[in-house]
Amino acid sequence: MSYRTRLQQRLEETGRPLRVGLVGSGQMGRGFAAQLLKMPGINLSVVFDVDRARAEEAFTQAGVKPSSVTDTDAAITAIENDESVALSNVDEVGALPLDVLVEATGVPDVGARTAVEALSSGMDYATLNVEQDVTVGRYMLQLAKESGQLYSVCRGDEPVETKILVDFARDLNFEIICAGKGKNNPLDPYATPDKLAAEAAQKKMNPKMLCEFVDGSKAMIEMAALANTTGLEMSKRGMYGPASTVPTLHDTFRLQEDGGVLDRPGVVDYCIGPVAPGVFVVVRSDDPYVVHEMSYLSMGPGPYFSLYRPYHLASIEAPLTVYEMALDRTPSHTSEHWTSEVGAEAKRDLKAGEVITGIGTDTIRGVADKADDFLADGCVPLGVLAGARLTRDVPVDQMLTYDDVELDESSLIVQMRRHQEALARGEQAPTLAELREAFRRR
Repeated sequence: MSYRTRLQQRLEETGRPLRVGLVGSGQMGRGFAAQLLKMPGINLSVVFDVDRARAEEAFTQAGVKPSSVTDTDAAITAIENDESVALSNVDEVGALPLDVLVEATGVPDVGARTAVEALSSGMDYATLNVEQDVTVGRYMLQLAKESGQLYSVCRGDEPVETKILVDFARDLNFEIICAGKGKNNPLDPYATPDKLAAEAAQKKMNPKMLCEFVDGSKAMIEMAALANTTGLEMSKRGMYGPASTVPTLHDTFRLQEDGGVLDRPGVVDYCIGPVAPGVFVVVRSDDPYVVHEMSYLSMGPGPYFSLYRPYHLASIEAPLTVYEMALDRTPSHTSEHWTSEVGAEAKRDLKAGEVITGIGTDTIRGVADKADDFLADGCVPLGVLAGARLTRDVPVDQMLTYDDVELDESSLIVQMRRHQEALARGEQAPTLAELREAFRRR
């Protein structure tokens, strides 16, 4: 039975729609809102944005007029009356009568803050913020289990859609050689928002978001998230990123001994070329009859075959995660494994005393790595570097380590990363209640 039908049945049985909140009404948030508002049996009860007018636009673009209330008590009443509200103060989200909170800012610290509030208040929490997941996803999963609620990365982005292909291949008992994505933009590891300003304006994008795509950071983040949800490994630091086409995927991503780029099976990687915006899994079979059948089905001569989905619909598909969580009590994507990390390389010579301006800027770019190598080299996660101050010079193209920076220890995402690292060492970490109380005392 379709989710559309089941949501309608839920509405008839409970007498009220599923209440969803959204944090962030930029490009991703607005796409999510537009699609969600088309579904019966569900209400986008609140949109939070630092620019309240932009939050209102997320409703009005879909023909919904939000209530004019701005304070929390009035917002509670409006939501209980199945109205929609636009608010700017996300710190009050825990007081609202919501079933699911969706976060779409792309800012790891905002994601951490809203996740703690939502889970503490009995809401399920879904995020389009993969940057947050690759930074503290393992700790987030523990906090969600403790709360009895669900945490999930949203459908639509490449990690979740590729995971679905990986699960399909595993259910068919194929050997996974490589899973990955086609990169949407030509790679320029030294891209800056200023250089991309005109292109960003043409595409109606935030220049920092476009910069994160072009400099490769987003691909690194997404493939690390894919590795951590499937248990696959990072192919190598920075990945291979070869050129490929859809018909040649199974030739490109085969083992080196068979003419491909990979030194071992069971990895994630990406490619440049007309594979984007699709995702893929390259598999192998040693069964002669299976190889014969796959060849008969026009999948190639074998023993390598590629499974390919030619699209991912980003925020347009993200509502599917809300439906899965609410109706099936199942997350779409969690970091059940920890095989990969994302660190940062300097885009230019950085000087002691400089402040790192974060993802999608002129200072650093994301670089994915095998978790063990990352830990052994003392690398610092990309997601905690916004606002960090350099303690010494770092030359261009060098990976940043904890010794290179002084982190903003007041940041919740930094604190949560410290707790996740403590868990990895077998130590105790704060409970959800303790974490929330410590944050509210700040």
